[in-house]
Order: sequence, then structure tokens, then C-alpha cells
Amino acid sequence: MVAAVCCVALLAGCTVGPKYHAPTSAPPAATNYKESPVNFQNTQGWQVASPQDAMLRGNWWEIFKDPQLNALEEQLNINNQNIKEYFQNFMEARALIAEARAQYWPTVTASPSWTRSKSSGNLFNSATANAGQTSSVVSLPVNVSWVPDLWGKIRNEVREAQYASQVSAADLENERLTEQASLAEYYFEIRGQDALQKILNDTVAAEQKSLDLTQTLYDTGIDDYISVVEAQTTLQSAQAAATNLGIARAQYEHAMAVLVGKVATDFSIPVAPLLRAPPPIPVGLPGQLLERRPDVAAAERTLAEENAVIGVGYGAFFPDVTLSASGGFESSTFSRWFNWPSRFWSIGPAISETIFNGWLYRAELHQYVATYNSDLAAYRQTVLTAFQQVEDYLAAVRIYSQQIQQEEDAAKSAQQFLDLETVRYQTGVDPYIDVLTAQNTLLTDQESVATLQISQMVSAVELIEALGGGWDRSQLPTPAQVSKKTTAADYKLPQ
Repeated sequence: MVAAVCCVALLAGCTVGPKYHAPTSAPPAATNYKESPVNFQNTQGWQVASPQDAMLRGNWWEIFKDPQLNALEEQLNINNQNIKEYFQNFMEARALIAEARAQYWPTVTASPSWTRSKSSGNLFNSATANAGQTSSVVSLPVNVSWVPDLWGKIRNEVREAQYASQVSAADLENERLTEQASLAEYYFEIRGQDALQKILNDTVAAEQKSLDLTQTLYDTGIDDYISVVEAQTTLQSAQAAATNLGIARAQYEHAMAVLVGKVATDFSIPVAPLLRAPPPIPVGLPGQLLERRPDVAAAERTLAEENAVIGVGYGAFFPDVTLSASGGFESSTFSRWFNWPSRFWSIGPAISETIFNGWLYRAELHQYVATYNSDLAAYRQTVLTAFQQVEDYLAAVRIYSQQIQQEEDAAKSAQQFLDLETVRYQTGVDPYIDVLTAQNTLLTDQESVATLQISQMVSAVELIEALGGGWDRSQLPTPAQVSKKTTAADYKLPQ
């Protein structure tokens, strides 16, 4: 038996299965992103932060310097139910590591029992009558069973659980970033709706003055009644458009309530018609992107997890050795239960090997390899998508800044056009239809400016999200860290 244990100890260091190597994805050779404003000559408007290798850290939303947004993001980090769900998924994944590690240890069971029985008096072919026998048995057996990890199957299962826990941690951070970005987008959408509301409210006030003027001119016989009807129609259309804006604002407000974990009925955002250009955003270098995206980290850790599963598949081809022992005390009376002669024991190893199962293990191994190759393609696709998104939103923010300047110039010209047409109408040079044309042109340009500013702010948030927010791979817990015994309180997330 001692020799068997020694043999087991020597073989316990063997681990079958492929060694994991992280996939290599060659980063772009360029020192800047293709769509970065620094790569364009005579670029006006928004610029990226300098120096170019700077990166966002921590609470990325603070770059917008909006106290109300900061407060809302803090509420989201505490009360968002989706984040809590992903956190509990992470805690579940950590518990699975402990379950896998439990296989390293022997299983010890005890089953004390007491029985009293009487045998039949007619068990033997005898003419002599007997009353049978009555006996008692008091037993305290202890069984010990251990399956040593000779081929690394359990070690691979533990690694699989550890890597799966890292995947869950990265998924948690990705979900947190998604929720934070959604809140910021909805916030700027609401601010944009407030700005549009102010534009339309000012338009309604101006249209009311125009209606009053045309009514006065009609009453004095200077103008026709058709001008009054045209002014009234324009006013009513502007009023309807101003009313319609309330739908989008209410829906964005309700969506924000859900994000911060509040009932929509009890949540409101004060009106503040504020639109501004996004601040310079430090985008870093293209080569840093893969270390900043939690979804890329999750995809890479998934590969490590599947590689460990392949190791488990290889381990199934090798025999299992079980070392077992049992012993205890057994007696017919309680008084002699623990006497030395009442002891009993047994010990011995057993080897189990599957001779034939219809090539099941081979098919499972092929399945695991195919899953790994599929996840490898998914990882590379995630990397390509990451660069695409950064380039998309860099281009959007940069081009929006130029378009906004052009629309602002157009709005200024439209205002001059309206002022001139108003004077010409009042002096009787031009008909009122020309004033309406100028008013519609001005309103369209003002709405375009506001809409573009909304889109630019939303694109800026999406750019930060595409860059990974304030996260980087150094924040991903290591296999040793996810294996530690910790509680939810250690992560400072209220339950």
C-alpha cells in the first residue's frame, strides 16, 4: 500500500492536454487612429486630448464636468439591477472554483447505526422447535475515499473554473460600462430635448408676434386675410411640434430611472436647455486598445477556459485510481462498543478504466477543440470590432464638430434673412409668404444645430465606451485572486 501511495505521489505531477498560449493580434503600426483629428490638416472644432498616449482612468464621466451627471452615475453604480445581476453571476462563478478544488481532497463519511433483530425459528430443517435468535449490533464505520489527480484532470477543471470566473469578472465590467454609457447618453439626449424645446418655445413666441402683426395690418386694411391665415397656421404647427418633444424627453427620463434603480413615477430630471461641445478625450494609442476593453479581455479568457476544457477531455482517456479505507467499531452491546476487540478495518486501491464506450471520449475531445477554434474566431472578431468602433466614433465626433460650425453659420445667415424679410414685409415690399419662408429656414437651421450637438455628445460617450471607459486589464482579477475566500462585502456592492 505504501508503494502504491508513493507511485501516486510521483504521478500526481503529470498534466495532460495542451498548454495555453494567449492569441497574438498584431496591433496597428500607426501611432494614431486613422480618424483621429491629428491626422487631418486644417481640422477645425473638436480635438483629441494631448498628449496622445494619455488614457482615461476611473470615473470617466467626470471628464464632462457635470455635477448632476456625476451624481446620477454614482446612483447607477450602487442601485443598477443589471450590474447587481452580473455581480451575483461573478460570485457564482467564484463558488464553482471552490467546488472544483474540493475534488483535491479525500471524502470522509461516517454512518453510525444501531440495529436489533430477531431471526426466524424455522430457518433450519429440524423437528426441534426453537424461538430464533435476537441480537443487537452497534456500529460506527468511517470510510475514506480519495481519487488522486494523476493526469491533471482536476487541475484542468480548477483552471477552467478560474478562467470562467475571470470571464464573468470581465463581463461584469463590460455591463457596468454599458450601463454607465447608456445613462450618459440619455442624460445628454434629455439636455438636447430641453434645448430643442427652448428653440421651439422661442419660435412659438416669435410666431405669435408675427400673427399679432399680421392681424393688426389686416385690421388696418394694409394686408390681406390670407396672411393672417398663413401666420396662424405656422403658429399652430410650431405649437404642435413643441408639444411633441415631450414624448422623447419623458421616455429618456423613464429610461434613466430604470438605470439608477428607481421607479419611473418617482424620478424626474429638471429642465436645463444646455448643449455644449464635448471635451477633448484622451484616446491613447491603437496598440493600447486591447488592454482597455473588458469585452476583449472576456473573449481572451474564454479561450483560456476552453483550452482547460480540452485538458479535461484528454484526461478522460486515462484510468482513475481510487484509494479507499474504512474502519470503526462494531459490537452487540453499547458497553463494549469502543473496546479494542470491537474494531474492524479494510484498505485497498482500485483502478477504473473505460475499455470501450463507442468512441465517446474522442468525439467529446473533437467537440472541445472545435469550440476552442470557434471562440478563437470570436476573439479575433471582437478585436476587429473594437478598432472599428473607435474609428467610427472618432470620425463621428470630428465630422459633427465641422458640420455644427457650418450649421451655426447657416443659422446666423438665416437670422439675418428673417430680419431683412421682416422689415421688407412691414414696409410693404415683400408679401408675408417670404417672411414664413425665412422663419422656416431659421427654425430648420436651429433645430439642425441642436440635433447635431446632441449627436456629437452621444458619439463622444460612445467613443469613451469604445475605448473601454476608465478600465484596463490590470483591474482584471488573477486566478489566484478569484480563488480567495471572499464575500460580497469585499467588493463594496450593496445587496
